[in-house]
Amino acid sequence: MNRRQVLRNLALGSAALAMVGPRRTIADGPATGATAQTTPPPAAPVGPFTLPSLGYAFDALEPHLDAQTMQIHHDKHHAAYVANLNKAVAGRKEVEGWSVERLLQFLATAPEDIRTAIRNHGGGHFNHSLLWTSLKKDGAHEPTGDLARAVDSAFGAFSSCRERLSAAALGVFGSGWAWLTTDSKGVLQVETTPNQDSPLSGGRTPLVGIDVWEHAYYLKYQNRRADYLAAFANVIDWSVISERYQQAKHG
Repeated sequence: MNRRQVLRNLALGSAALAMVGPRRTIADGPATGATAQTTPPPAAPVGPFTLPSLGYAFDALEPHLDAQTMQIHHDKHHAAYVANLNKAVAGRKEVEGWSVERLLQFLATAPEDIRTAIRNHGGGHFNHSLLWTSLKKDGAHEPTGDLARAVDSAFGAFSSCRERLSAAALGVFGSGWAWLTTDSKGVLQVETTPNQDSPLSGGRTPLVGIDVWEHAYYLKYQNRRADYLAAFANVIDWSVISERYQQAKHG
């Protein structure tokens, strides 16, 4: 290759880079405002499951949940669960057309060689999808309607329910979740699951879950899980949880 050809190739490469434009990375920091709300989620491998939009800007839950954690949590961790779940079910006619809820509800009947992958990655996908839709900075701070009555029946008062839920989350050893769940009769229960296990696999419907994996809070709160839980309580939207309970109770 002569000097003229080298210069020509460099010019073509520079033009191509100019057309692509700058790329935002995690190191650039999270986008804010309208940009963060309209930025599409990362593409997942082709498959039946897709990464849902966060539904709000990464910084929407500040100062309680920081923007960088929300971005990494959604765009990296949740996206990885979706990608790995798609890999697990690819070409498997036994579970073709199954929703993630069905995969978890009937986990014991899934093919044995992909059962663990469904449990881990299907649970991770479902749990996080539920999580994002449970949060709002200025949401309702107490349950209403049937859920409010069920909380009083099960725990005596909403304050007791919150204390039980927080204590359960604080007591999870290692990585896992604390949940407020209901059975088919509408009876509430606070429970925990390890890793990405879902209450669906135990026959119960999750209403709200608290993620206590370190990636959910360590950038802002380090090892202060109690501080994270206190902050998390400020962004649970109990109006959404009340609607979710109503739907679960009536099928």
